[in-house]
Amino acid sequence: MTYSSIVQGGLGAPIPLRDILPWAVFAGLLFLLAMYFVGVEEGAMAIFNGMYVHEFVHDGRHLLGFPCH
Repeated sequence: MTYSSIVQGGLGAPIPLRDILPWAVFAGLLFLLAMYFVGVEEGAMAIFNGMYVHEFVHDGRHLLGFPCH
């Protein structure tokens, strides 16, 4: 199966990297933000006061191997 037969067969052309890169960066930033809230959001570096975020992501912390108590 050649490239031209794939395009003509309706499977479409490959997506250029310049079109994927902004979405990959956006997904990476969302991942880092989620990891912050699951892994770090408590104690001295906390953005929010109290343990509300900690309790909300408590099971996720254990699932990902973060110690919390």
